[in-house]
Parts: sequence; structure tokens; C-alpha cells
Amino acid sequence: MRTAIVTAILILGGVLAATMVFAAIFITANWAPERSVAELSMRWAPPPSTFIDALGMQVHLRDEGPREDPSPIVLLHGTGSSLHAWEGWAQALMPQRRVIRFDLAGFGLTGPSPDGTYSLDDDVQLVVAMLDQLGVRRCVLGGNSLGGAIAWRAPLEPPARVEKLILVDAGGYPPHPVSIPLGFRLARLARLPLLATLMVHTLPRSLVEQGFRSVYGDPSKVTQEQIDRSVELTQRAGNRRALLARAAQRRTGIPAERIPELNLPTLILWGGRDRLLPPDDAERFHREILGSTLAIFEDLGHAPEEEDPARTVAAVKQFLGIE
Repeated sequence: MRTAIVTAILILGGVLAATMVFAAIFITANWAPERSVAELSMRWAPPPSTFIDALGMQVHLRDEGPREDPSPIVLLHGTGSSLHAWEGWAQALMPQRRVIRFDLAGFGLTGPSPDGTYSLDDDVQLVVAMLDQLGVRRCVLGGNSLGGAIAWRAPLEPPARVEKLILVDAGGYPPHPVSIPLGFRLARLARLPLLATLMVHTLPRSLVEQGFRSVYGDPSKVTQEQIDRSVELTQRAGNRRALLARAAQRRTGIPAERIPELNLPTLILWGGRDRLLPPDDAERFHREILGSTLAIFEDLGHAPEEEDPARTVAAVKQFLGIE
């Protein structure tokens, strides 16, 4: 009996020791300290980037195109992304239209919200605050994924500021993913204190790359610059804590039951290979928003605006009547 107990203790000790060695190797290989905005701005915020104060944050912004545009196009990125995701659309649209894009709270170079809360109501308030700061009374509002979930809620909040709506693989309905990127799964598990601490101080590049490739219809289109950008902006001081806070907090805000109340011209643009928010959601948005226009790109994934900007922005130009 004593021999069995000793053997069990030795085995348990060996497992614990091996776990500690593995953890030490993992942390050493993937250690990624936080980086300052000043350091990251040299690469990721050259002109025309600027920063403006809104809701106690220095929000990273790009505002381009003709200032006389009476209804600028405002574009909101998705989870873990940044204003850079819209670069292709911005370049195509700004010769004729004013294009505004900014990093949402907890992402890109904007960084975390002062009070650490990340509800959809907070996100909508940031959009309104940015429009106020920029003197924009009416706009075309578009968003991808999380940005889309924010975009369709904004017209349902007074005052009426949104003239037209562009939903790109937008969140809103109860989730039913075909597959979930590993990074999203880890964020859900981050309520465990030890794992949360580990995620705040480490950042495996392979995990970022896997996440990018999993949301593209054609993973071979992902570039090293995109991966570099995602890794470096995730290291922005406070961003990893903010992402964990978003994952842990209840997603309050206007419920999906109010989507049929939307009564404005709406383009629903979707990737047919979106495994996170399948095209079923696009069809439902189209059914529930009367008079909406639906464009599904069968070969694209969850971020079609970045995967194939030229082809997808053509649909936007047609919707907006831009020659």
C-alpha cells in the first residue's frame, strides 16, 4: 500500500514538474510585453492618422476625402481588428466621398475605455461622440462583425444620424458558428485567473496567424504585414485586458428583436464562406430589414472588406450611386 502511494506521489510530482517546464518554455517563447502608443504610432499611425479626445479616450482616427460631403461614410471594424481593415475601401471611396474610420475602445491604438466597460451601448455612445466631435450631422454607417452589431443599433437610438447602413458579416443574431477560431475560444476561457494572466503577458504569433487564416475564405491571401499589424496592435498597453473584459462582460444593448424596426436603405454584404457568422444571418437581416439589398460573395470569409476590397467596394459604390 505504501509503495502504491509513493508511486502515485512520484507520478503526480512528475506531471506537475513537466507542466511547469512546459509552461516556462511556452512563456519564454511567447513573452510579449505591452507597448506604448508612441512606439506603435511610428508604424501604424502615420499621416493621415490623428488622435482626438472622446469619452476620456484618445481615439485613433483617419478622416479622409472631401470635407463638403454632406453624409460621410463611417466604417467600424470588428473584434481584434483596427481601422486598417478598411484601407482598401477608403482608398477607393475617398476620391468622391469623405471616409471616417477609427479604432474602437480596447482595439488598435485607441486602447481601453477609462471605466473598463465594453457594452454595445458604450460602443454606440462612442460612435455618437465621434460624430459630435467631427461635426457630422448625417452619415452612412458601415461595420464588420462587432462593428456591424454596433452599426445597426445606432439608427435605433435618437437622434437620427444614420442615412444609410452597410452591414458586413454583422453580429446581431444568436451565435451559431460553424467553427470558432482558437483565439475566440481562449478568450471565453480567460475567466480562469491563471489563464487570464498568461494571456495578458504572452502572444503566440502562430495563434494570431491561425485566427487570421480561419476568417478568410482563402487563407493564402493573408499577408505577413496583416499578421505583424495584429500582433503589434494587440500588444498596445491595455488591449489584451480589454479583450478579456469584453469576453467576460454581458453583451447588453438593443436586442435583435428590434432589427425589423430599421427603416433606412441598407446594404447587407457577406462572405459565403463565413464560418463564424454563417450566411444564414445575412438572409435573416435581408428578410427583416424591408427594402434591403443583399450581396453574398460565395468565395470570401468573415472579413470580405479586407480579403477582397476591390470586388466588395464595387457593391458599395453601386449601393451609394458612386460612379
